[in-house]
Amino acid sequence: MRSIGILGSTGSVGCSTVDLVKSAPQHFKVKVLSANRNAELLIEQAHSLRPELVAIADESLYRVVAEALPGTRVVAGRAGVMEAASQPLDWVMAAIVGCAGLEPVLAAIEHSSTVAIANKEPLVAAGALVMAHVKSHGTTLLPVDSEHNAIFQVFEPENRTAIERLILTASGGPFRQWSLDAISKATPQQAVTHPNWSMGAKISVDSASMMNKGLEVIEAYHLFGMPANKIEVLVHPQSVIHSMVEYADGSILAQLGAPDMRTPIASALAWPYRMETTGQRLDLARLSRLDFEQPDHERFPALRLAYDALAAGPLACIALNAANEIGVEAFLGKKIDFSQIVETVRDTLEKLPAGSCETLDDILGYDRLCREMASGRIKMA
Repeated sequence: MRSIGILGSTGSVGCSTVDLVKSAPQHFKVKVLSANRNAELLIEQAHSLRPELVAIADESLYRVVAEALPGTRVVAGRAGVMEAASQPLDWVMAAIVGCAGLEPVLAAIEHSSTVAIANKEPLVAAGALVMAHVKSHGTTLLPVDSEHNAIFQVFEPENRTAIERLILTASGGPFRQWSLDAISKATPQQAVTHPNWSMGAKISVDSASMMNKGLEVIEAYHLFGMPANKIEVLVHPQSVIHSMVEYADGSILAQLGAPDMRTPIASALAWPYRMETTGQRLDLARLSRLDFEQPDHERFPALRLAYDALAAGPLACIALNAANEIGVEAFLGKKIDFSQIVETVRDTLEKLPAGSCETLDDILGYDRLCREMASGRIKMA
């Protein structure tokens, strides 16, 4: 019986985790739930799972949640989320969207045995700090992103020196076959309509711009300790092969599965064992073809910006992530066009201010500075 915490339980990954945990009550006991502002769903989850601690980030919703859950300890605000993340547990799902998930991830790593990380931004903005925290606390960090989880499953640590390439696959998103002009005029509704995956709005927009894949390149650099020139991206529209590792002998090991996040979540939830999944199953007999193509950097420049940021260093990675979050938020709010997301990121990287990223305070301060720069650029546009 593993004690479980789900940070970001009302998001797409959080809901899939809840679904899996409920399917195996003999193995998992949820003790902690946290959500941003979806009080209704959080209350529903708490009634079903009966956790000991529930956190709602939006303080204005504290009374609503507390009154609906008599007998359950309810906390709110940033301090409440941090308290939830700091509980000593066997396994924690870290699925808080954006750089807002950085401090909770660090707290979970410090206090829990195993942390499954689903949000990209902490590793992008503070990869060195996160991995150093993992090492100093002896915590097991498991990747949940379908691509990184796939690599984790076929990565042979004993043959690290024989690895020639990590190949991250990308669906290409909803605009894979669109012209550059059409992409620039895309609406938020079109951007969040992914052809294969059911995801939250922010990650869906990142997938549409292929910034998502750029962030994953930076993640892979930190998670697997591989140089950028050994991390490649290949567009695979069917989203059946989730990623691959190529070895010196010519072998390419791939992990296949249906495009359903419950598969990688189940892998992380049961690791080092396997469990039944409530997700879709892949029917190989029905597959007629598997297609692959090189990414188009002209139509999707975000991917190149991510490689450039990784080469430039940690400050550029913080700026890349911060400016992208601001750009995506503005696009979803219909304040800027789709193409201006990448323009906002590019401008922020070109005007990279001086700074330090030695400590958490340094990183958070630099993140705020870059967000202010990106927001200023959007207001002037």
